[in-house]
Amino acid sequence: MKDPVEERIEREINEYDVVLFMKGTPVFPQCGFSSVVVQVLSHLGVKFKGIDVLSDPALRQGIKAFSDWPTVPQLYIKGEFVGGCDIVREMFETGELAQLLASRGVKTAPPFGADRPRRSGPERAGPAPYPL
Repeated sequence: MKDPVEERIEREINEYDVVLFMKGTPVFPQCGFSSVVVQVLSHLGVKFKGIDVLSDPALRQGIKAFSDWPTVPQLYIKGEFVGGCDIVREMFETGELAQLLASRGVKTAPPFGADRPRRSGPERAGPAPYPL
């Protein structure tokens, strides 16, 4: 019989194209590293499922064992482990993350501009793009 935590992880990464195991939620990340990955994905316009490992200690340990990766956050694209914050940030900066998403058929939105309005909220730092 399979471990229920492992079954849950497999179900989540197979059900959603992009899954981020993180501390906190996409709207309210509980660590800077999770926040960076959320910002990268949001900037690229990627729809993803964020899973809070802080709400389930078994999941927090289970995801580390599942991937054989010692830290959280952990990003999965189409069921494949991509990496943590440093790897995701580097891939974003070099354009490799956008290429990976495109090669896996994951839709992204164009960069902020005329055809994509800025969002205000916790995922975006800085002043509002319009007077409040």
